[in-house]
Amino acid sequence: MIPKTLKQIHPLAWTIIVGTMFGRLVTSMSIPFLAIYLTGTMGVSATLTGFIVAASSLAGVSVSFYGGYISDRIGRKKVLLVSVFFWAAVFFGFAASSEVWMFFVVNVLNGLCRSVFEPASRALLSDTTPPEHKLLAFNLRYAAINIGVVIGPILGLRLGSAESTLPFVAAGVVYVLYGLVLIAQFSAHRSMMPARSDSAPPRIRQALSVTGRDRVFLPVLIGTTLCVLGYGHFSSTLAQYLTLNPNIANGKELFSYMLAMNAAVVLIVQYPIVQTVRRFRPVVPLIFGNVFVAGSLLMFGLGHGLPLLLTGVFVFTVGEVLLFTMLDMLIDRIAQPEWKGTYFGTIGFNNIGNVAAPIVGGLLLDRFALQSGFAVFAPLALLTACGLPFLLAAHRRLTAKEAAYRRSASE
Repeated sequence: MIPKTLKQIHPLAWTIIVGTMFGRLVTSMSIPFLAIYLTGTMGVSATLTGFIVAASSLAGVSVSFYGGYISDRIGRKKVLLVSVFFWAAVFFGFAASSEVWMFFVVNVLNGLCRSVFEPASRALLSDTTPPEHKLLAFNLRYAAINIGVVIGPILGLRLGSAESTLPFVAAGVVYVLYGLVLIAQFSAHRSMMPARSDSAPPRIRQALSVTGRDRVFLPVLIGTTLCVLGYGHFSSTLAQYLTLNPNIANGKELFSYMLAMNAAVVLIVQYPIVQTVRRFRPVVPLIFGNVFVAGSLLMFGLGHGLPLLLTGVFVFTVGEVLLFTMLDMLIDRIAQPEWKGTYFGTIGFNNIGNVAAPIVGGLLLDRFALQSGFAVFAPLALLTACGLPFLLAAHRRLTAKEAAYRRSASE
């Protein structure tokens, strides 16, 4: 049954899925080690390193809307090809950098390229996939991301990413190859591409107005921003807490096991979870995902022993899968065809949560880390749970909107 369904996935969609896997593989074997390289090899201060690393996320959030909007305006093909080759050049720029300011500039460009390329690639995935197979396509992409992230850091360690910029060259080569494959696929399947609308391309003020006035999308954006904020504490606040807390032995080693468990659990539970929740409206899994992530943060605050911490990782990972496997389906469902790139780009603003997570977590760690884990993680869990009212509102509005549409269609 599954192999037969896989044959229904468009070749361009497969290019995006497989390209995403290799892209995340080479990115995760280089970018995560950038901070270690800057502080350990180049002697950059931890504060300045933090600004350099955060620059990518900040730049990405600032242009995430425009990446999707541009693909709606001039077409997916142009945006994808220009951004993928520019992204390759950015990785070569990392390899050639020798001064601190150079790393800052190329990391800003890295965030810009990611925020232009990814909304366009997800919109193309939607464009080329029949409605009955979109959930499968989006989840194949999510699985591809996790496969790449599992393998990438291991290769990075073997290639000496913490002491050398050589892995960035490998990343650049892979993105050049990705671009060449996209050119070949666009040429081979030109006739199978979705027809362009005859209507005038959307203006940016109109695009901002459409997403800003969408009574379903806006609470989804706010709610998922708080979800992403909770999700961001796993790799930032939790890692520091395990290292700083005197009651936890071998915190660094424990966190490495927790990372490995997180990646493995994603790959194991993704398919059964998706098969279970696909019968619900796509906002419902996000609601449960928020509850699971908030609950896992409480477990991290209460757990000094391995069993509760690892249980927290499992609960966190289930919440992660619920949040991120269904979000693309939800955006695809609520966006009009001519606005899909804009919607996929605008939802990228929820990465403000990833930017805020280390700041909020750091403030709590400075105040409470040596006294009480619960005092650190309980406020974080509560802040994450603040997304629930917005997601519930989105669920009610989407239900009412679709019911009204069915009534008008029957009449």
